[in-house]
Amino acid sequence: MRRFDPRVRLPGFLTSMAKSAVWRFPETERVVYLTFDDGPIPEVTPWVLDLLRKENMKATFFCVGENVMRYPEVYRRVLEEGHSVGNHTYNHWQGLKHSDQDYFRNIEKAGEYIDSDLFRPPHGWLKTSQYRFLKNKFRIIMWDLITCDYDKRLTPEEVLSNVTDFVRPGSIITFHDSIKAQPNLTVVLPQAIRWMKEQGYRFEAIPYNKINNRQ
Repeated sequence: MRRFDPRVRLPGFLTSMAKSAVWRFPETERVVYLTFDDGPIPEVTPWVLDLLRKENMKATFFCVGENVMRYPEVYRRVLEEGHSVGNHTYNHWQGLKHSDQDYFRNIEKAGEYIDSDLFRPPHGWLKTSQYRFLKNKFRIIMWDLITCDYDKRLTPEEVLSNVTDFVRPGSIITFHDSIKAQPNLTVVLPQAIRWMKEQGYRFEAIPYNKINNRQ
């Protein structure tokens, strides 16, 4: 295993500051949780869904409300194929850049399209006041391992090594079903799944509950 990379796995002192958030599941078995951020979009999400169906796997999609509004048929397929979903704001807003009330309204707007008690903040950043408010309404799902598939400076081999070097039982692994991540994602995801299966890992979706029962 290579030297610790804080971009891939956050140091413990940071994760301990948001104790109510879920960073990793306390698994003793080799179970991991694949998550996909920033979709759904027709250019990438159907490809991900095809692969998951081929591999007989379930995953969790943290969806941007604006994309769900634009591509309802893609979002519908995510649900129909048994995957779980979470709120990722309406406009992919980073909490640090917006007032609390504007940020909460943006999340509520996303909630008109994404009926879930799971929430992941874009880029992983929240103000303390935003975290304290949102933890009472949502299960805030962070990550144990972020693949950095969106980083165009990284080769597919480097992105894959982020998975193989840092995955562990209970890991919440973040990929992105986005245009930005597509070049790395389409190469790395099949290889990462194959490698983890060879290591004895199985895959589960993060359970979610509906808030408004509109789905």
